[in-house]
Amino acid sequence: MDCPDCASKATRALDTLHQANDIHVSATAGTVRFKIDLEYGHVAEVSSVLRSLGHAPDVDYLELAGAKATTIAHRNGIDRRKLTKLFRQQPGVLDVEISDDDRIILQLAPDATPELFEKRNRALEHISGMKVNLIPAQSNRIRPDQWRLIGGGIALPLLALVIMGELLGWPDYVLGIIALPGLLIGGMQMFKEALASLANRQMGFQVLTSLAVIGAAILGMWEEALIVAILVAFTAHLEGDALLQARNAMQGGLDRLPRKARKLTGASPSSAIGIESALKTGAFSLTMAAPAPLIGADGCALPDPNAAYEEVPIELVRKGDRLEIRSGELIPADGMIVEGYGALDKAPLTGESVPVEIAEGDEIQAGLVLARGPVVIEVTAVGDDTRLSGLIDAVHTFREEPPRLHNIIERFTAIWVPVVLFGAFVIWWTMFPEDWKIILLLWVVACPCALLLATPVPHAAALARSAHIGAIARGGDVIERLSKVEHILLDKTGTLTSGKPRIGEVVFAKGRKKDPALRLAAGLEARSSHPYALTVMDYVRKQGLEPTKVNVLADVEAGVRGKVSGKEVAFIRYDRAEDLAITVPNELKEAYSSAEAKGHGASLLARDGNALALFTFVHDDTRDGSHHLIPALFQRNINVEILSGDNQAAVTAFAKSVGLPEASAHGGLSPEEKVEWVRGRSKTHVTMMVGDGFNDAAALAVADVGVAVGSGETVNLEAADVLIPGDDPQMLTELIDLARRAQRILIGNFVISVGITLALVAAVIGQMYDQLWVGVLIHEASVILVILNGARLAGSDGALSLLKNIVVSLWRDTSEAFGLLRSRFTS
Repeated sequence: MDCPDCASKATRALDTLHQANDIHVSATAGTVRFKIDLEYGHVAEVSSVLRSLGHAPDVDYLELAGAKATTIAHRNGIDRRKLTKLFRQQPGVLDVEISDDDRIILQLAPDATPELFEKRNRALEHISGMKVNLIPAQSNRIRPDQWRLIGGGIALPLLALVIMGELLGWPDYVLGIIALPGLLIGGMQMFKEALASLANRQMGFQVLTSLAVIGAAILGMWEEALIVAILVAFTAHLEGDALLQARNAMQGGLDRLPRKARKLTGASPSSAIGIESALKTGAFSLTMAAPAPLIGADGCALPDPNAAYEEVPIELVRKGDRLEIRSGELIPADGMIVEGYGALDKAPLTGESVPVEIAEGDEIQAGLVLARGPVVIEVTAVGDDTRLSGLIDAVHTFREEPPRLHNIIERFTAIWVPVVLFGAFVIWWTMFPEDWKIILLLWVVACPCALLLATPVPHAAALARSAHIGAIARGGDVIERLSKVEHILLDKTGTLTSGKPRIGEVVFAKGRKKDPALRLAAGLEARSSHPYALTVMDYVRKQGLEPTKVNVLADVEAGVRGKVSGKEVAFIRYDRAEDLAITVPNELKEAYSSAEAKGHGASLLARDGNALALFTFVHDDTRDGSHHLIPALFQRNINVEILSGDNQAAVTAFAKSVGLPEASAHGGLSPEEKVEWVRGRSKTHVTMMVGDGFNDAAALAVADVGVAVGSGETVNLEAADVLIPGDDPQMLTELIDLARRAQRILIGNFVISVGITLALVAAVIGQMYDQLWVGVLIHEASVILVILNGARLAGSDGALSLLKNIVVSLWRDTSEAFGLLRSRFTS
């Protein structure tokens, strides 16, 4: 599938099936997702509709090991020829093929839910009367894209013969006899897809080109009809392969999980690792020592070479299973390393460019890549229970949310296609009544395939690239807005700092005892997750003290309050003491003045309206990269402000340390005040708010772009437009650069696609050319150009490298298709 128009046609066709719901077809990802209601039909019908449209599922074939078609047909009391129909009626079966040697080869729905997986296996066991054992298999069935290449390859020498006949003056009927088989064979797949489109009440490029070929044949333009049929056959494959190369270039972030895992099934008796062999003869016993572990080429210890592994579908992996993972492989499940050591690529999760060393006892997460191995893990979670499952689902979901420009384009093409279909007749009738070939020319050149790919490919590539560097953006619309950001508002704690300050000093009021005051502070902060609270709890715990039990705990502005023995107690920011009518002795006032001058934070502990102690907090936890972030944003003509709940002096001191002027530092702000500040800036600027995703959730929501920064475990996915699970603030500049580049490429694609389409239409009307194949060639070339231009964002080797791979792939795929055809005739 190589065009969003194809995806929308497939969606509308599948909508006619009662059993398929919540259908989502993605041309950029090359996937079809839907919910199936088995009471109304089977998955195989969905596969059949897609195949008829030329989009056969690209899913591995599996052989039902040990099963013979003749035996199973006899067991079920049916003719062997009807066995394929029986299998297609089973849950989760996409297609079935009975080989010449009586094997049963199945194509099964990938990523099946556990419920569908169990139903499918029970159904297969019931039919076959044996335990289901599926092994990889090769199918001899020729796919629609391979038939297209075979047809084009056969038509090519017939075209050469027709051209030679025209030069030698052969009669038209002789040329027709030569060309007609070429048209039927070369255009067979195109005609089949056109008929399937019409049967599903769809009008697409295949229909238009089929009409053009038929029209050219009726007019006796055999050479031109053959050229169009051959061009459509090969360029359609080139187009599809270009998108496939683009998809491959987009891989590498948190965007997929493997469908199979290498599961440990046991060890051979000869294995000596971990086995104690006691040989008792009279008065002694001998224990065999474990041999030294084998060392791999990459310097890592290899898992037990005598252990037996088998590749199994991920659905068969359970908690407690042991899996082997090798260098460069995706991790299929969460687990703890029980054997081996190596390095883990955490870039998609944290943005760390250097792989992290891992060893026995470490936990690794599904969806990341084992940069160096191998290792054996004991599974702790699989599927939806994995730690990063939510992030991976988010990447899948957000990548399919189109930018606003694409929605406009889709509405435009919905009008454009009918206008072209009927407008071509108007132009023929009013301007060229003697030449109805003009209708065919306009139909071919005005098809908006390139225009429909102008936005999805660059936006999908940008989202894939952002996931690879460690940022998850919520769809193409966010990328579009990111490119226009001109004013950024940064929350200090947790964004520019780690949110882990340390205690500077604790000053007690005269006559107040240290331990009771510390226990009271810990009791007040026991239920809070604020960075100051965590610091206080850690400090008190190191003193060996237990928190005092505080009743009626409640959050107040810039602090917390409660009751102990019927008396009001509070732990609040110093500058809010007057709001609670707290009396502060001079020694605490002096301590606060000293802390304020140093830019330190300060909180006051009070009981019954009297201050007991002052806690000061030192903010020397600035994140790496914060000092480089502000100048980098200024270079990109972006204004920056810091918004913080800390006292103004502390925020000002911090702002100066990272290169911001005092006027851009705003402290003492409550979450509500932050919201109002962001809302005010958004009236005159395109804003980005960067915070931790929780207490800043409202401010993130009112900004044009909200960015939540923090670990994948602690940041609310719903709180922002962009999630950065890592802790490097400089990723903001990478993200903005990526969005701006994506927007430039998107606009470039739009200009290319619209410009070429309008130029071709004008050239046809101006009678600058009158050959169908020229229009088809330029039309298809524009589609490939748009795909390659967009794919550059994914960080691949470049458009030229992709183009080279596409041409090589065309030759290889054509050879493979003819080899498959030859094997079918010789077997």
